[in-house]
Amino acid sequence: MPLFRTILVADDEPSIRHILTLVLTDRGYDVRAVADGEDALRELAARDYDVLLCDVRMPKKDGLAVLREALAAHPSLTAVVMSAYGSQEQALEAVAAGAFDYVQKPFKPDEIVFVLRKAEERERLVRENRRLRQASLPSAPEGHILGESPALHALLRQVTRLAPVDTTVLISGESGTGKELIARELHVRSPRAPMSFVAVNCGAIPSGLIESELFGHAKGAFTDARTAKRGLFAEADGGTLFLDEVGELPLSAQVKLLRVLQEGEIRPVGENRVEKVNVRVVAATLRDLSRLVSKGEFREDLYYRLNVVNLRVPPLRERREDVPLLARAFISRFNRELNRDPPVAGLSAEAESLLLAYAWPGNVRELENAMERAVLLADEPLILPANLPERLWAASPPGPTGAAAAEGQLLQAGGDLSLKRAIRELEESYIRAALRKTKGNRTRAAELLDISHRALLYKIKEYGVDPDAEAERG
Repeated sequence: MPLFRTILVADDEPSIRHILTLVLTDRGYDVRAVADGEDALRELAARDYDVLLCDVRMPKKDGLAVLREALAAHPSLTAVVMSAYGSQEQALEAVAAGAFDYVQKPFKPDEIVFVLRKAEERERLVRENRRLRQASLPSAPEGHILGESPALHALLRQVTRLAPVDTTVLISGESGTGKELIARELHVRSPRAPMSFVAVNCGAIPSGLIESELFGHAKGAFTDARTAKRGLFAEADGGTLFLDEVGELPLSAQVKLLRVLQEGEIRPVGENRVEKVNVRVVAATLRDLSRLVSKGEFREDLYYRLNVVNLRVPPLRERREDVPLLARAFISRFNRELNRDPPVAGLSAEAESLLLAYAWPGNVRELENAMERAVLLADEPLILPANLPERLWAASPPGPTGAAAAEGQLLQAGGDLSLKRAIRELEESYIRAALRKTKGNRTRAAELLDISHRALLYKIKEYGVDPDAEAERG
């Protein structure tokens, strides 16, 4: 599929403008043509173009001057220079100024098409190299997301089945579980892998700017729109667009998104023309979209277009066996990034037990942050419990303590020395004690325990604690 879509032809010869417009339009390009250099610069400022085909000798402003000004204002523009009076020196000057290639007149139209194909291939390689540099998150050697748990393997089997097709996918899961990683995995295993993967957090963009970000805008479309802007759908043309937090889209943008999914075309803000795009949309959400539909905050027709297939990313507490594997991968990464010398060798047995016992309400992102902290603070070859965040461990259980009492409890329990089980029992006892002390007030209990309210709710659910019952006991 063509990587370039929009081409501006700048030539003072009407016959050249006519034949290039006909030939390139027939090849699927959106072509506009102007007769002089000043018109070319005005057109480039008003609209977004992928390619400039520019004659050297033109009225008002010559082609090389146009080339320099155009590339200074639009660094991603691909420029090809044409001339009937060319020389080797002129060709070298054009390439030195940033042109991709130089074409001698007279030429056959297919020569221009061939040059465009070469330019597209170069751009594909540039984008692929950029994608490979950005793909730095922990992965297994074969490219799969890191993990050995049955829950993760079941998810990746679904990804394998869905990757080759263009079906719209909705990814659901808690914050920090890696929804964007799953979206990237869908992309890299698909035929679209050589093209762009573009990710956007819909909740991070002000509602007044989201349409411009997604669909682009023309020059003068609104205040401060001094130049044309290419939207993210155009950037992702031929590839994949990942819409994170899609439930945050305002209704006006939802209408336009629905049209893209149904018709495969976008209309930049302030433009009368539509542009065809070939983009696979993968969306993700923390919010319950069906509930938003019932409240009238999300379009029902868009919900069904997005939710053709739903992939649920399991939280880390449902794949605890992956915790040590992920932790070691993060340790290795932070050894490099933080220039640890000597590097941290790994986890002590006690620290690994603490990691396994913790519920990880912040999921993989929380684990990543904990490992960065631990690598920074570790003074020994192995990470110790003291290097981990305080929320992962506690000094002693509520009530009477002491080595003799602890030894007696162990003997009564038949010598059970499971640190993991002891930590879970310790954590549950702290939670029950805090709820009793606060008469079941979860917010106050979270403050006493020095954890977030959300983390407390996760732990109450995990341990099956009834706050009302504990309040009565208090």
